[in-house]
Amino acid sequence: MSRIVTNVQSLIAQRVLGSQNKALNESLTRLSTGLRINSGADDPAGLIGSESLRSEKVAISAAIDNARRADNVLSIAEGALQEVNRLLLDLEDLVDRSANEAGLSEAEVQANQVQIDAILSSIDRISNTASFNGSKLLGGGFEFTTSGVAASAVSDAQINSVKIPEGASRQVAIDVVTASQFASVSAVGGGAGGSLSAVTTIEVGGSYGTENFSFASGTTLASIATAINTSTQLTGVSAVTSGGNLFFTSTDYGTDAVVSVEVLSGALSLSGNNSAGVDGTITINGAVANVNGLEASVNTGSLSAKIALDATFASTSGASTSFDITGGGARFAISPDVSLVGIETIGLQSVSTGSLGDRVSGFLTTLQSGSGNDLKSKNFATAQRVVRAAQEQVSTLRGRIGGFQKNTLSTAVNSLLVTLENTAAAESAIRDTDFAEATSALTRAQILVNSATSTLQLANAQPQSVLALLQ
Repeated sequence: MSRIVTNVQSLIAQRVLGSQNKALNESLTRLSTGLRINSGADDPAGLIGSESLRSEKVAISAAIDNARRADNVLSIAEGALQEVNRLLLDLEDLVDRSANEAGLSEAEVQANQVQIDAILSSIDRISNTASFNGSKLLGGGFEFTTSGVAASAVSDAQINSVKIPEGASRQVAIDVVTASQFASVSAVGGGAGGSLSAVTTIEVGGSYGTENFSFASGTTLASIATAINTSTQLTGVSAVTSGGNLFFTSTDYGTDAVVSVEVLSGALSLSGNNSAGVDGTITINGAVANVNGLEASVNTGSLSAKIALDATFASTSGASTSFDITGGGARFAISPDVSLVGIETIGLQSVSTGSLGDRVSGFLTTLQSGSGNDLKSKNFATAQRVVRAAQEQVSTLRGRIGGFQKNTLSTAVNSLLVTLENTAAAESAIRDTDFAEATSALTRAQILVNSATSTLQLANAQPQSVLALLQ
């Protein structure tokens, strides 16, 4: 049939040419952008999946950056602690050298005290100036805060890490299952009223050291106890009398506390020569704690703490107490999911001179001029214990920071990097252009467009054949 008003072949050619042009444009777009999906119409389901993976990639990248930033923060704190540790070593050197009283002049001792004061000032300065982005790291600002701590049960609570829900608190329940005990040796005298019936020499040893004591015949047990107590700081052993007996007891509790009494000569009867303390059994939030004398520590996924207990509380079976951790600590979000599970915390205690040391021997501030353990006081043994307690605190804090960096942050970064790689690969498989396939489709589309154009040209020319009928 010959028609000129409606050219059906031309319409068909136009439709096919439009379709081929669309395919050509689609191929050019994919090759120019590198993406297979450039709009929702390209692949609705694929778009939804790829956008979800893109969101995960952003979260993973943010978590990696957060973990690396946390590592930078803790590296600054650890660097400051290294210097504090060096200063503490210098401090012990000065204390130990000053203990050589007969070999030092008064001027030398005064010069050592000046150095000690300068060291203590430097430690305080480091504590107050070590900071990251305006946040002081070692001044106590990143310690955990507590409430409801009963002083009659807990003498100090060091919270290392805890997971606390937003706007809530974490309760810490402490129960004494079996009591901690000190070491004890009892003795009685051979004379009237328990006094000594002969000249007596004894050797008393404890956690700190050993001392020899000589007593005249007739010396009462109370006088012996007084003499023993004058050297408690040197031996770690104290003495009391009760019911006609003399009791030698350790000043500390637990298996590290020992008492050794040896009668070298004389009339003093002992119930035994040696005794050791006992570490009690204590639970914290239901978990069996690691007990060392009066200290109980626990390390679980939700709580890591070291708690110093009152002697009466820790030595009372069945005793219990609790307190709340209300917040604080250094919080780091190192997971793609911003939730309690993805938050890691670490407590950074203050390293000021008023915080380093312990409640038994004292704190570093007692070594300052005019304080109880300065060089003029000649309490060298106590001063050394204070310094060593401070060294242990700083070393422990450095170890916790190092462990957090290595076992928490580094492993998190390594794991997240692998996750990022796999997530990116999955997103790429859905969204990115396969250039081999796209260039092949482009070539095909170009050929078909040229073919359709030629066909359209022939279809448009076909009605002209009708003119032959009019001649």
